[in-house]
Amino acid sequence: MKQVQPFTITGGQVVTPAGVIAGAVRCAGGMIVAVGADVAPEAGDAVIAAKGQLVAPGLVDLGVFAIDKPAFHFGGITRAALMPDQSPPLDYPSRINFIAKSGKPDLWVHPLAAATRALEGQQLAEIALMKEAGARGIATGRRWIADSGVMLRLLQYAAMLDLVVVTHAEDAALVGEAAATGGEIATRLGLPAAPAEAEALAIARDITLAELAGAQLHIRQVTTAKGFALVREAKARGLPVTCGITPAHFMLSDLATADFRTFMRLSPPLRTEADRQAARAALAEGVVDVIASGHDPQGPEDKRLPFADAAPGMAGAETLLAMVLGLVRDGVLDLPRAFDLMARNPAHLLGVAAGALVPGLEADIAIIDPEAPWIIDRRKMAATADNTPFDRQGTQGRVTALFKGGVAISR
Repeated sequence: MKQVQPFTITGGQVVTPAGVIAGAVRCAGGMIVAVGADVAPEAGDAVIAAKGQLVAPGLVDLGVFAIDKPAFHFGGITRAALMPDQSPPLDYPSRINFIAKSGKPDLWVHPLAAATRALEGQQLAEIALMKEAGARGIATGRRWIADSGVMLRLLQYAAMLDLVVVTHAEDAALVGEAAATGGEIATRLGLPAAPAEAEALAIARDITLAELAGAQLHIRQVTTAKGFALVREAKARGLPVTCGITPAHFMLSDLATADFRTFMRLSPPLRTEADRQAARAALAEGVVDVIASGHDPQGPEDKRLPFADAAPGMAGAETLLAMVLGLVRDGVLDLPRAFDLMARNPAHLLGVAAGALVPGLEADIAIIDPEAPWIIDRRKMAATADNTPFDRQGTQGRVTALFKGGVAISR
């Protein structure tokens, strides 16, 4: 499916890396060919009237655990980096090749190669062959590699292949079977808990090894004040270290677990209010590079259990954009920075020519009404499971039109 007729989106508030401009975007051959206030339709162009809405890049969701096309399209996501925690794991080139072709043409799935065989953290997988098959990065999955020797070899190998390593930052020996963050709330609820320092210990080790190997390290979720401090310090020293976060960890604290609702059972677990405020400060400061959905829908058989026994995870694709636009309304981010976090930066880490409204990049474009009000209702979600921590919450911001490679996506 390729773009047949050139088109120009007119009358929009165009979100570019340099700022928001009143102008137009022209696309032809699946690519963006012109962006600006003086861009006008050419002969033979279809004209799409944005009517004052935002014209922004399609989102690039870095680190999802499942692919739900209808949910992704609802949320304006045109590309998604799939974590290797699949059944079977993405630890062979043939599996990577299959996944890399699976979503086309209206959603591009960029597989992340399993760092180790079966994600067991012991023997490195055939990463070079998986890169040839289409892997856009390497990931440790939901687990932290405890063996520092294995982790160092992985980072050295990744540096030679020029691939980003996406890590999960929780010291497994400290976390164990914990379902909550250690502190007053976990104690009151009687939940098995682990100290928040499990994250800082994992981050400190991985940054040290990444520096030694000269590798690009992306910490998929940083959720604590100490974790942000470590990333901030690494960036100050010029290390190629980036980090991400999901909306749950800047919107909610462990107070949300007080009623034992398992939709709040996440990995990492919800943190203290002080950590939540530290997350918002890190977003405002520029410490955080990526906001991802953390899309990991879990069915009722895995969620309708006692809190400590329930599977962690949330259906996040449909709410990602609205939650980040909330940060814009709160003054934490401006619009260009918001779309850097959701599109441009993750595209750069994956090495794909997308994520920004810049001539020469692929025409992955969302038209968004930022003020459109709606109620998040799990019963109406497009995802395969409805476990959103934001159920019944009012929000604003919806995609009204979506294009992948210059082709309109039916929504």
